[in-house]
Amino acid sequence: MNQPIKNFQAPSIGPAQTAKPRSRRRFVLTSLLILLVVAGIVWWTKQGTAPQQGNNGRNSAPMSIVPEVVGKGDIGININALGTVTSLATVTIRSQISGYMMKIDFTEGNDVKKGDLLAQIDPRPFEAALAQAKGQLARDEAMLKGAEVDLARYQGLAAQNAVPHQTLDTQVALVAQDQGTVEADKASVKSAEVNLAYCRIVSPLDGRVGLRQVDQGNYVTPGDTNGIVVITQLQPISVLFTVPEDNLQAIAKRLQSGAVLPATALDRTGISKIADGSLQTFDSQIDPTTGTIKLRAQFPNEDRLLYPNQFVNIRLLLDTHKDVTTMSTAGIQRGAPGTFVYLINADSTVSVRVVKLGITDGDRVEVLSGLAPGDRVVIDGADKLRDGAKIVVRSDDLAQTNTPAQPDKSGDGKKRRSDGGQKQDGGQKQ
Repeated sequence: MNQPIKNFQAPSIGPAQTAKPRSRRRFVLTSLLILLVVAGIVWWTKQGTAPQQGNNGRNSAPMSIVPEVVGKGDIGININALGTVTSLATVTIRSQISGYMMKIDFTEGNDVKKGDLLAQIDPRPFEAALAQAKGQLARDEAMLKGAEVDLARYQGLAAQNAVPHQTLDTQVALVAQDQGTVEADKASVKSAEVNLAYCRIVSPLDGRVGLRQVDQGNYVTPGDTNGIVVITQLQPISVLFTVPEDNLQAIAKRLQSGAVLPATALDRTGISKIADGSLQTFDSQIDPTTGTIKLRAQFPNEDRLLYPNQFVNIRLLLDTHKDVTTMSTAGIQRGAPGTFVYLINADSTVSVRVVKLGITDGDRVEVLSGLAPGDRVVIDGADKLRDGAKIVVRSDDLAQTNTPAQPDKSGDGKKRRSDGGQKQDGGQKQ
């Protein structure tokens, strides 16, 4: 007989059984995500290895470029520096005597010549002093003449033993004393004449007068700090600038050989030319704190474009390489082959040509080897070119392909450094 089952409980679903569907779903989602990532990597790899239009290959679309014809010309070795314009002579005009300022005879900002009258001090006190000195001189000269007459008489009497020798000696001393007094009077007259001449204040040099520091009617003295006016020489004018001491030997060698080193003053941007001059000399010692030496260049300044304390950029032409192969620096490329250019072939393709460069002058560079005058190179649009790539010349630049570019000898239009650093464009091999 069957026994009843006691305390029967239905089986319950535990946490392990509910977690199995969730794990399965998570596995499926993870697998799908991995597949998507792998598919993306494969697609990216195929896109990266697919040939790009215009990058390389002779079957790619031609790339638009700007060409330049390699030419021949002169290229200079230049040293660039920041300079300060300084006058060759700056004079503060002061009165050398004390007196009443009767007249101001100059206009502020005008040019004056050496000897021109600038101001007039009341001369009457000095005229009176001169007259007094002359009167004193006349009186003492008369006394000297009387003493000399007495001396001559005493000398005759002494020869006859008519007077004591002591009397003769006394008269000789008196004559000498009167002679000394006359000489002192002459000096007083000369001093009075000089003081009278100082009443007329004249320009000691050719230059430009500045702003007036004293007005007519004032009492002026030699101790006045500001003086009357400042005269500055502007023609010629000089520029002081510094260069690294490493350049000194080359500069000194050129100057000792008698060469004239042209110097060009440029504006703050280093683009526009202000004036042309030449190097005059350099300082006698090197500044140990900066390792530089100071040089002076002189400029005629005929156009009055240089003024004292003006900051300018100086380009000093150290030497010139004549009749060399030159091209634009824009066409120079650097990469795995080294320094190279893209040479334009007759079949409208380009080829990599390794070149050796010499000195650089602004936007022109000397080509020592690798190119010849008449070769055409790419100067714009070379960023996506490869060896053998097809090219097409831009229509607006066709005229340039037939005109060899020549170096700009005037100095205008060249982009220069304006930060004041002493950079030597030339003389560095690349």
